[in-house]
Amino acid sequence: MSIFQGLSAFPITPADPSGRVDTAAVARLIARIAQAGVDSIGLLGSTGAYAFLTRQERRRTVESALEAAGGEIPVIVGVGAITTIEAVALAQDAKAAGADGLLLAPMSYTPLFEEEVFEHFATVAKAGNLPLCIYNNPSTTRFAFSRALISRLSKVENIVAVKMPLPSDEDFASELTSLRSTTGPGFKVGYSGDWGCPSSLLAGGDTWYSVVAGLMPSQALTLARAAQDGDALTVQRMDEAFKPLWALFKEFGSFRVMYMIAQILDLCVVDPPHPVLPLSDAARHRIVIALDHIDACNFDV
Repeated sequence: MSIFQGLSAFPITPADPSGRVDTAAVARLIARIAQAGVDSIGLLGSTGAYAFLTRQERRRTVESALEAAGGEIPVIVGVGAITTIEAVALAQDAKAAGADGLLLAPMSYTPLFEEEVFEHFATVAKAGNLPLCIYNNPSTTRFAFSRALISRLSKVENIVAVKMPLPSDEDFASELTSLRSTTGPGFKVGYSGDWGCPSSLLAGGDTWYSVVAGLMPSQALTLARAAQDGDALTVQRMDEAFKPLWALFKEFGSFRVMYMIAQILDLCVVDPPHPVLPLSDAARHRIVIALDHIDACNFDV
């Protein structure tokens, strides 16, 4: 089975106001995810605040997470950076620490052309020498991968998967068919955007790259397995339980909400990195209600 398949859980990266990562807290979060039995861990993704951390802190995070995972679950490490040189260094750091795969987004202050993105990805994939997933996240990077570019990159050695945003028309089946027609059967196509990902799995998507699974792995895994089994009725029932939380993700951004959930669940007490500010007490109250809504649903199926 590919490491880019099934449910991939993306935890936050607890750090103090100076950007010093709390590796003990990272280890606790990773151990919790591994114990739940998800298919992989997505470390230092957008939820993991990779863009806010120095190379040294990212290396410390990777090392502590891999030690906590203990080889029991694949760890995929985000290595996005403004420059190709830095992304290459981060990829080599991840490989040296024992990571199983890489996730790369095209970060840039200057908008990039497709040829620039192609060269960036090909260079990092070669240097990292690990299975690499394309991170197509236009809402953050302001770069949208065309299907032609994804197809071209899928032919590059080590590039084996893509993490897609939710399609605006929610037509997963058509998009999956289109992407797979030009990338080949071994190339994995998954999605992020928790509120649409159960539907993506029902439609035959390979992977749910999940924010919520980073802190609530057991509940997310039950939902993911129902979707992978094609159990649409169970998916609908469970997804209804998550809807208040999905609404908060859309309103505030899942990044901010996850930091509050970590505090509510007493997993760690940490604020998001500035300039991102903690959510208000009123928002916290709404998040508590949303979590209670999930707790009221029977996920033991």
